[in-house]
Parts: sequence; C-alpha cells; structure tokens
Amino acid sequence: SIWAVVAGILTIVLLSILTDAFLESIGVFPPATEGIFDANLLLIALFYRTVYAFMGGAVTARLAPANPKKLVTILLIFGTIMGLLGVIAGWNLSQKWYPISLVITSAIAVWLGGIYGIKERSKKNS
Repeated sequence: SIWAVVAGILTIVLLSILTDAFLESIGVFPPATEGIFDANLLLIALFYRTVYAFMGGAVTARLAPANPKKLVTILLIFGTIMGLLGVIAGWNLSQKWYPISLVITSAIAVWLGGIYGIKERSKKNS
C-alpha cells in the first residue's frame, strides 16, 4: 500500500522539521533563511537526518502489507528525487558538500532501514 510509503515520508520529514525547529528555537542553529555554513552544525544535521531516513525506511517496511522491498525502493527513489531538488534549491544555504552528502547518506539509510524493517517483520510473523 502506498500508505506505508507515505508513513515513511512523514517519519523522515516531520522528525527533520521538528528537530530543525527545536535546534533553531534554542539557538543551536541559525534561522533557516540564513542557512548553515558551520561544518560542525552541518554534521549534526547530517547525522540526525540520516537516522530519520533509516527510521523512515524501517517504518515503510514494517507497515507494508506486501512487497516491502518494492515500497522501500519507492520511498528511496522519491527521497532521492526530492533530495536532488533540495540540492538545487538550497545550493547557497550551506556548504556544498552537505546537500550532496545528505542525498547519498539518506538513500543508504532508507535502504538499510528497510532491510531492518523487513527482518523485524519476519521475526514478528514467525
């Protein structure tokens, strides 16, 4: 069901937005309109967004009524396309390595999260 993919997308997007907003509200990150150019802050964002991508892949796999690999692949493709659009749109909002690294690490994390979710499904069903 496409709803498993939607759940994965929402997991990644909502957790990322909420974490960004929290870090901005406590003064760790500057306002989004200013961009982030500090490498340490970018590494923090890369870390938690990669974790959330893993979680999104796992959620999609766990909620898939059938064909979890197919649905995780759809999530991965959708996320990669959106990530590439983000690279273009946010090219001047951070150091150049960050959005490119985010696309790569997120794709890997979604796939690994999907594998984890599939294994957890099989444990639950056996």
